[in-house]
Amino acid sequence: MKLIDNPMTPGSPSSGLQAYRASLLHFTADPAFHDNAYAWHEDGLLIVNDVRIQAAGDYAQLKAGLPPGTQVHDYRGKLIMPGFIDTHIHYPQTDMIASPAPGLLPWLETYTFPTERKFADPEHAREVASFFLDELLRCGTTTAMVYCTVHPSSVEAFFAESEKRNLRMVAGKIMMDRNCPEFLRDTAESGARESEELIRKWHKRGRQLYAITPRFAPTSTEAQLQLAGELATAYPDTYLQTHVAENTDEVAWVKSLFPKARSYLDVYDHYGMMRPRAMYAHCIWLDDADRARMAETQSAVSICATSNLFLGSGLFDFARADAAQVPLSLATDVGGGTSFSMLQTMNETYKVARMGGAYLPALRMFYLATLGGARSMQLEGTIGSFTPGAEADFIVLDPHATPLLERRTSRTNNLEELLFALALLGDDRTVAATYVAGRQLHARNDRAVETDLVL
Repeated sequence: MKLIDNPMTPGSPSSGLQAYRASLLHFTADPAFHDNAYAWHEDGLLIVNDVRIQAAGDYAQLKAGLPPGTQVHDYRGKLIMPGFIDTHIHYPQTDMIASPAPGLLPWLETYTFPTERKFADPEHAREVASFFLDELLRCGTTTAMVYCTVHPSSVEAFFAESEKRNLRMVAGKIMMDRNCPEFLRDTAESGARESEELIRKWHKRGRQLYAITPRFAPTSTEAQLQLAGELATAYPDTYLQTHVAENTDEVAWVKSLFPKARSYLDVYDHYGMMRPRAMYAHCIWLDDADRARMAETQSAVSICATSNLFLGSGLFDFARADAAQVPLSLATDVGGGTSFSMLQTMNETYKVARMGGAYLPALRMFYLATLGGARSMQLEGTIGSFTPGAEADFIVLDPHATPLLERRTSRTNNLEELLFALALLGDDRTVAATYVAGRQLHARNDRAVETDLVL
């Protein structure tokens, strides 16, 4: 085995078999419910065949099986794990991140709606989508569930940019026919028709997936919710995404608009919108009957701790969600969330859990950001792990990315302490490289960061 000067540059394709030497971590189960929930290889080898995972394990055991001439990318001292999965984020809100407001509803009126108006311009949508996707990659996020705007062109622009990068992305046109500015309003019929046209064009086109996306119950008439539910039934392998029970003012508003509903979540249930591949953001002000119904239907929760703190919405109740065994995942919720980084999101999520009386180990936070997201999206075996045959979306984390992180991680005694330091002290600088379908699409400082070896 000899060192060679043959760096991979960002965007360069892999050719056939590639191998990556580093510490490896991926999950096989939820650490909250299983003792043996992860695979950890301190000196590991990840083998990628074109766009898929071939094997992951100990370097000493796997190296002998590599064909002569196989390129081995040496990331020793770093940690390779599946790419992060962000299950709730708004790409049109990129330019209004960190905007001040006293709460959710005034924040929507003052910043969100005026910003989204600009996405009637396809070129503006394309430019923002391009920046947004590159920012996700810089932060190690390889899959996200994304809200576009009411404009079909915003969806076209997003999927076109995602397709260029061969990303596994889920997105959809917002459906919104009341309680919003006229310039962002569709109708029940046009919203359903345009959504169906986008489903037929983009769902399962390459790695793109479509999400039926009513913004939230107050901005849709009963007619629109009915048609959204009918679309979800007609296209059962699509996704469905919306917001529920984010803050108390919103819950009271929904009660006044839908007085016959047992709860906010029951509004969606009434229209057939609870099923596998349905992702509900926030879920703070649910009751136990709501949580039981989510578990029964395998509708998933997207925990948005950062935006919940930013907007003062409330604290997610981990204990009650776990008692009901509701599918859980993590999300940044940009632009209510104030960072694209899932590591910074873990930092805030840990604190939300503590304030609510729960303790969230680092192992569980990394599970929720990888396999937990994949399971919530019904994509286990496709993304979120190093199962043989899974798509080769993975990231390289550098425990020495900053002086403080290097100092702290040099003093950790076990995997939990290492991951906890990464979650509490890490950010975009911690992501040394991001690989998508076997191709390196991001390297920190736009240069290759691994040493190549040839066996």
